[in-house]
Amino acid sequence: MDKRVTIVLGFLLFGVISFSQEIEESYLWDAKTKLVWKDFKGDIPPDAVPAATTASGISYKYSANLLHHEVNLDFEVSAFFYPNESWYKPDVCNELILSHEQLHFDISELFARKMRKRLNETSFSDNVKAEIRKIYKEILKELADFQDRYDWETNFSRNREQQLRWNTQIAEELSNN
Repeated sequence: MDKRVTIVLGFLLFGVISFSQEIEESYLWDAKTKLVWKDFKGDIPPDAVPAATTASGISYKYSANLLHHEVNLDFEVSAFFYPNESWYKPDVCNELILSHEQLHFDISELFARKMRKRLNETSFSDNVKAEIRKIYKEILKELADFQDRYDWETNFSRNREQQLRWNTQIAEELSNN
């Protein structure tokens, strides 16, 4: 007789996990919807240096059916924006800074797509849970490094030329993937 095992897990990056009964407000990434300043609902930290902060990240859930040592994986990987953890200083922010913050969210979507691709291309063993977690951690590391490089090269949107170059580059990557 065949034995079937189903595993369902969900994980969250950069989101605040709350054990209260309230669900953390979040926006799923959508190519047709761009962030506006009113989406940034978080409190500005008293010692904040940046003009704005975008809290975004990747979540996933999956189910894996194991039959005769063959894994059939069904999954969802999504990029989210967390408005209550995102904030801006209205007196110093402009449309260029908003485009910088939008790109942080867009970059999260790019890495959600990379994770989907990796999951689709991987042949999983009986240890599917650990293998997916390893892929997720690798993607998170790549995402964090990429976000840091983006901030560094654009000088947090202060280098207008680099900001516009990144805007074009990420838009092209999103349309090609």
